[in-house]
Amino acid sequence: MQEPVFPQDISLEGNAIVILWDDGHRSLYPHRYLRLRCPCASCVEEMTGKPILDPDSVPANVRAIDHIPVGNYGMQFLWDDTHYTGIYTYRALRAACTCIVCNEARAEAAAGAN
Repeated sequence: MQEPVFPQDISLEGNAIVILWDDGHRSLYPHRYLRLRCPCASCVEEMTGKPILDPDSVPANVRAIDHIPVGNYGMQFLWDDTHYTGIYTYRALRAACTCIVCNEARAEAAAGAN
């Protein structure tokens, strides 16, 4: 099992949310990318985990305007579309990293599973 990683710094920048992890990895998430992956009960069906958020209801220019840690396991973002109920676990945030290294690792894992 992988050791847990924790954010050392989170910054809300113009085009993205940037997380520097305690293992030195740097993740960059476009704001709307994370907003569309909100895990709250309004955005995801609780029993099946199926997304129910209509992507067309989220503005193309949505931005996180604040963030707060939740316990020792996650982060909550306040979005400028007034949505704020989702708790993004650190594990889910790291798994959703959009960097080239993480994308290549996911592609290799998927290829190996086939």
